[in-house]
Amino acid sequence: MVHVLSSRILLTPTDLERSRAFYGGDLGLAVYREFRTGSGRGTVYFLGGGFLELSGSGGAPPSPAVRLWLQVADVATAHEELSARGVEILRAPVREPWGLIEMWIADPDGTRIAVVEIPEDHPLRYRP
Repeated sequence: MVHVLSSRILLTPTDLERSRAFYGGDLGLAVYREFRTGSGRGTVYFLGGGFLELSGSGGAPPSPAVRLWLQVADVATAHEELSARGVEILRAPVREPWGLIEMWIADPDGTRIAVVEIPEDHPLRYRP
């Protein structure tokens, strides 16, 4: 078995500065570290229990199979804040049949992002 000590999601955006403005500005993710300058520049953001790294520049948007899942304490507040910042809301918050409250947004390259609230009575939070 591989003993994983840390992990991060790596995205190679089509426009690094536009994506940095989205993740660092619009979403307000805190910077963990930055490295290099120019075309080799990268930014690593805190992402709850993990990290999100934006680095390099890709020629094509990422696969639709790549999606991010961000848990927040209050998805209604996140909806208000992101809307006020001009983030396009693909779908407003909805309580799903599986009990989670989910809102969907996308980054500048179209990577879909689920913004999720886990209600207090949901099994992911409460275990008898």
